[in-house]
Amino acid sequence: MPQKKTAKYQVYIKQIEALSKIANLITSGLYLDELLRLIVQVTSEIMHSKISSLMLLDPEKKELVIKATQSISEAYNKKPNVKLGEGIAGIAAKENKVISVLDIKEDARYLNRDIARKEKLCSLASVPLAVRGRVIGVLNCYTSSKHKFTKSELDILTALANQAALAIENAELGLRARTAEEALTTRKIIDRAKDVLSQEAGILPSEAYRLIQKQSMDSRKSMREIAEAIILANDVKDKQRK
Repeated sequence: MPQKKTAKYQVYIKQIEALSKIANLITSGLYLDELLRLIVQVTSEIMHSKISSLMLLDPEKKELVIKATQSISEAYNKKPNVKLGEGIAGIAAKENKVISVLDIKEDARYLNRDIARKEKLCSLASVPLAVRGRVIGVLNCYTSSKHKFTKSELDILTALANQAALAIENAELGLRARTAEEALTTRKIIDRAKDVLSQEAGILPSEAYRLIQKQSMDSRKSMREIAEAIILANDVKDKQRK
């Protein structure tokens, strides 16, 4: 196989491997922070980028927030949030389209040209992270010298972004499910403690609840901690009676 074709084949294999890695993250069960770091790492490896970063959209503030990057630059990592529709990333997110820039230092749309000069950042591809047409963030890929991103490079970045968006949504759904499950468990524990206290003290369940609430405030402990202590004390009493 000619050397040129061999090089293209190797690039193609790397792209397939990268997509496979991201696809596997969709059902990995990883926590969100770890997931985002892996997405950035895979993007950086496949694109040989100077900096890769992932920004998620805060829907209430309508701002993009840097959540993961493999950059060691403190100036870049502490960049202010980007308003939706402002800056390269903000425009990419608002319009849900890929934007590539040959030199961000010379593009007025880029908001942190001083950091770009300091960190020797040059070209940028900013790709929306979208799930069913809903933009949840942006994946950024920077180079240290002028680089015109080819269609195939933008296609692979888009594919990575699409897979990453699904993995992120899956992780967030998992987090919400765990949070809801935890809330349900807490409510059951408090309800049980309320019933125990009501029977032991001969008071109404509503009064027992208020006592647990007051003890929580006075002791600066959660209502669940107070409830667990009441249940434990009751279990000890039950064993002693036996």
